[in-house]
Amino acid sequence: MKENHPVPATPLLEINGVDKSFGPVQVLHDVGLSVYPGEVTALVGDNGAGKSTLVKCVSGIYTIDSGSVTFDGNQVAIHTPRDAAALGIEVVYQDLALCDNLDIVQNMFLGREKVRGLVLDEPTMEQMAGDTLASLSVRTVKSLRQLVASLSGGQRQTVAIAKAVLWNSRVVILDEPTAALGVAQTAQVLELVRRLADNGLGVVLISHNMNDVFAVSDRVAALYLGRTAAQVKTSDVTHSQIVELITSGRSGNLGLPPEKPSDLNGGVIDLTPGGVQ
Repeated sequence: MKENHPVPATPLLEINGVDKSFGPVQVLHDVGLSVYPGEVTALVGDNGAGKSTLVKCVSGIYTIDSGSVTFDGNQVAIHTPRDAAALGIEVVYQDLALCDNLDIVQNMFLGREKVRGLVLDEPTMEQMAGDTLASLSVRTVKSLRQLVASLSGGQRQTVAIAKAVLWNSRVVILDEPTAALGVAQTAQVLELVRRLADNGLGVVLISHNMNDVFAVSDRVAALYLGRTAAQVKTSDVTHSQIVELITSGRSGNLGLPPEKPSDLNGGVIDLTPGGVQ
């Protein structure tokens, strides 16, 4: 499914040293992530590893406490979702945020409707929606005026992704896009994910499914307990290595440095008789 492309020289989106706390709880510790144009970067980690928090920082829902975000070579400050959208960063969340009682065109332009005078410019919106789906080689949708309630899970995911790329997006973040899909629909969505990257976008795929990760990703970034365990090329690692990075933060010489046993004062615990009171 993946094709060989020239390796991009610099990341489109680069996150360095990001920390994020909620009260006394530090959720992200010195996190880094690089997203390259024309590539799929899989973001993996166990529940509670910090994936959702990191995405919300990138998308402007949360602000970072420290660290830097660089987009297209320039350091940027993302304080709101509008800031992220203005840069070309779009997120497709797991709940898709689609309205069942609206058709495909209405969903794709929800909140960003085109108007001509005082009325909606329906022909322009329908043309733009059709062009976007065509550019992604989507052929599973029969009519742009189908109600979303009538679509399958895979078709809904397709509409949500098309909605994200409609606005000249440059980075698209997909949160578990195949989690609730069957085998055939999963294959269709993964083809679409790969197509986004082949069209030059930087794609972040959040997934717990290692088969999906290895099918479409070019790089893997693994988080462990709020830290970046490793960022590697997918071709350089195995399934088992990624699982080890997710579950323990290390795999051989990859990952976080091993923790050293220490007492509360930072020294080695004395286990000799009389050493422990």
